[in-house]
Amino acid sequence: MTNTLYITGAGVSSASGIPTFRGEDGFWTIGSNNYTPQEMATRAMYQHNPAEFLAWYYTRFVTYRNHGPNKAHYWLADKNLITQNIDGLDGKAGNQSYISIHGRIDHVTLYHEQGPVVERFNAPWHDVDEQNLKASLLDIFKISKHGPELNVSLKPYVLLFDEFYTDLYQITEAQNRMYNADKMVFIGTSFSVNITQIALEVARQNAIPIEIVDPNPAHVLHSDVIYHQMTALEYIEKVG
Repeated sequence: MTNTLYITGAGVSSASGIPTFRGEDGFWTIGSNNYTPQEMATRAMYQHNPAEFLAWYYTRFVTYRNHGPNKAHYWLADKNLITQNIDGLDGKAGNQSYISIHGRIDHVTLYHEQGPVVERFNAPWHDVDEQNLKASLLDIFKISKHGPELNVSLKPYVLLFDEFYTDLYQITEAQNRMYNADKMVFIGTSFSVNITQIALEVARQNAIPIEIVDPNPAHVLHSDVIYHQMTALEYIEKVG
């Protein structure tokens, strides 16, 4: 029996009404008045300008927390899955063992030094007062005028640009799944994040065949690759 590992990106959730990262309304296209998205989505911004960071994160990501899964998520529900998406839709669709390698919008942790695996909590988004967004977020996340305090303040459970993969984000388990795969199928990803590069390198080293599913698939250096120039929904209809 083939052990296929599916690695998914924002293209899988677009049919659920969630923007991709680099489209016209994409997450990495729109920042704040003063900062680019790449500047906003950093631990440094959270540390030095937490009100701006939390307001941007809430507006650009958390507002999609009540969106539901689409057919692609349900098709993936029983699959060996690593997703780059933080929307949690794979869990809502019923996948009990998927790895959300970049975090989840419905969870927070205590603000901590990177490295240890710490407890995750349900995010308190229902307590947010959107009429007083920044002040409300600072209060809920226990951030004083001096900034976030280690092991006191809360931090969104999300891997930021200037952070590194740790076992809080299940990186060891993710790599184990890559090495044990007979095939990897990448769906709806532009190969612009580290986890896809890690997986691609494992596939090269171990002669693991790959498939790439995307309306505009990124062409990669690999000796055994099949391209499917289509959306996630079109792909699942094709393969059944």
